[in-house]
Amino acid sequence: MKIAVTYENGNVFRHFGHSEAFKVYEVEDGKIMSAKVIDSDGAGHEALAGVLADQGIDVLICGGIGAGAVEALTEEGIEVCSGADGNADDAVEAFLAGELESNGVNCDHHEEEEGCGGHCEGCHGGCHTPLFEGKNVGKNCKVHYTGTYNDGTKFDSSYDRGETLDFVCGMGMMIPGFDRAVAEMEVGQEIDIHLMPEEAYGPADQSAIFEISIKDLPGSEDLNVGEKVYLASSMGQPFPVTVTAKDDENITLDANHEMAGKELNFHILLVAAE
Repeated sequence: MKIAVTYENGNVFRHFGHSEAFKVYEVEDGKIMSAKVIDSDGAGHEALAGVLADQGIDVLICGGIGAGAVEALTEEGIEVCSGADGNADDAVEAFLAGELESNGVNCDHHEEEEGCGGHCEGCHGGCHTPLFEGKNVGKNCKVHYTGTYNDGTKFDSSYDRGETLDFVCGMGMMIPGFDRAVAEMEVGQEIDIHLMPEEAYGPADQSAIFEISIKDLPGSEDLNVGEKVYLASSMGQPFPVTVTAKDDENITLDANHEMAGKELNFHILLVAAE
């Protein structure tokens, strides 16, 4: 099975019709086997259904989506799960666990061509505008990279997966510091960068760490520190939290991204920029 997620900077992009990219996951026996980012080729709304069909997509996970797009996707045999937000990888895991429910048609665009008309938070009509300038901005870039923490521990590497990371530079598909570094690289060049939290996944938000009485959260009595689970927002959308503390009466949960507040290091090789 192939699952596509509207994609921007590691997260589910808010509006299907303006998504510059999709992250495509190969799934076998309920487990993610591989993932890659593909460009939408400038297609919009119903035309994107054909792009995903050509990729053999079975399921689309997205934020907002209009009735016309849902109809076009359905005609292509693609299941739509709308209303998702947050980290793209977490959204796919939630879907595979049966914890992600679709909101159906949730964005009324009236066939608009310009912007979102304010219907989908976070887009505001500027979805196709580069975030900064650089010789590689707007190009399809392919990179190999290794990411490490300050203590030298490796947290990710494209080399380990045996495939490049592909993305459109300058469109917010990558964390800011990584994106800006690639924007000025030459093909074949290798660089090392150090990113502060503000250039990566942002600082940790203390308001996203909260304590709940175990009796008010059924099932929490079986959770252990370090485990990740999903809660539902007031809109019914699942979001991941990590158990950070627990005693006989209360459990503390952290909804921050697991890399929030951390300094990151990357060794990057620019393989292509087209």
